[in-house]
Amino acid sequence: MAKRALIGDLEALLGAGKVLTEPEDRAAYSYDAAVVKPVLPLAVVRPETEEELGKVVAYCHRQGIPLTVRGAGTNLSGGTVPHEKGIVILTGKLDKIVELNPEDMYAVVQPGVITANFAKAVEKEGLFYPPDPGSQAVSTLGGNVAENAGGLRGLKYGVTRDYVLGLEFFSAEGDLIRTGSRTVKCVSGYNLAGLLVGSEGTLGVISRIILRLIPYPAAKKSMMALFSDLRSASETVAAIIAARVIPATLEFMDRFTIDAVERFSRAGLPGDIEAMLLIEVDGHPAQVKDEAEKVEKICRDCGALKVRVAENEEERNRVWEARRSALSALAKLRPTVVLEDATVPRSKIPEMVQAIQDIAQEYKVQIGTFGHAGDGNLHPTILTDRRNHDEWRRVEGAVEAIFEAALKLGGTLSGEHGIGIAKAPFLHKEVGRGSIEYSRRIKRALDSRNILNPGKILWLEGSGGE
Repeated sequence: MAKRALIGDLEALLGAGKVLTEPEDRAAYSYDAAVVKPVLPLAVVRPETEEELGKVVAYCHRQGIPLTVRGAGTNLSGGTVPHEKGIVILTGKLDKIVELNPEDMYAVVQPGVITANFAKAVEKEGLFYPPDPGSQAVSTLGGNVAENAGGLRGLKYGVTRDYVLGLEFFSAEGDLIRTGSRTVKCVSGYNLAGLLVGSEGTLGVISRIILRLIPYPAAKKSMMALFSDLRSASETVAAIIAARVIPATLEFMDRFTIDAVERFSRAGLPGDIEAMLLIEVDGHPAQVKDEAEKVEKICRDCGALKVRVAENEEERNRVWEARRSALSALAKLRPTVVLEDATVPRSKIPEMVQAIQDIAQEYKVQIGTFGHAGDGNLHPTILTDRRNHDEWRRVEGAVEAIFEAALKLGGTLSGEHGIGIAKAPFLHKEVGRGSIEYSRRIKRALDSRNILNPGKILWLEGSGGE
């Protein structure tokens, strides 16, 4: 279809003010937070109602036009990089909390609701929505569902899929599909919500989400454990889990990251240590007291130089905000940042930390490591300059080596960032070609014209694309 005709049709469908066509506007939506090549879409549309969203999907199906749905574009695997012959659909205007039910502890939201705003609204009702991706201040709930986002609290509370009770979404043809319910139990029909969560926009376009809420924890206690070497810190993580204590958060930072964060946030982090664990326990006050004492003892027994316990809410918030700024702090140091999320079984954290150190030395690259150590999800962050071709080749080698190390330890390519474009060529190493072919058959059955975010996840060498 000619571009002019496409734009005319979209403007007739939505109104001229909801269709962006200027090169600078389209360029703003040609990339996401992954280090992959930007792709300029033919147009960008901003539907303001669920009905308009469905109309756009149905139109794209009729015309065979690829579409990529975009929330805040914070994904780190190229999942919202559009197709060159397609359009981008923005969900930012679909930002209503349709229903918040404290009695039955659920909420119904549109996909454009910002994660942190939703969490605050829920807390005002004395309830808790635990998933807290690092980008929560700007990321949207629709994107969280599409990527099955995790976060700092994943160790104890799980990830986005654990809170999705149901969905409304548009099929590739533009038909409205409802799955799940507002009830705690529901086994009516196929678990289509489970299929959509983490599918990265390749199987449907989400218009509403029903989310489970839980009671807000009555008490919390945060602490900072300081170590003179990385191995002691990583072994402490395994020891805490082995002691059957499940903190709400159990975060790891190496010295390089600590120094970068302190320069960035001035949070008062120490500069004379090699590693740090940030730990929070929550729940009933008596449980919190007991678990905090156990964790502090384990840290000391494993060689912690010092364990600092936050004395008040202000100190607690300062420490956790510092942790959340880790990526921003590292990003200021070099022009290009490659943030990975290879994940291993929790008992393998010491081996994975060592492997990352060895890889940094072998490939002569700079890596700062932080992450959700309690659930095995580390974020080795490579600092580089993509314009330096020799260095970039070494970075690519290091990334592949990190993937190989994680898989060798029984881990996965991605704990929370998704596969998208960046990791698609490696997926067969984890799941096998048979699993990818099986998934491709599902994709073809549900999206016969291959318009829903094509080219993501299901890449196979020699297959000629999706």
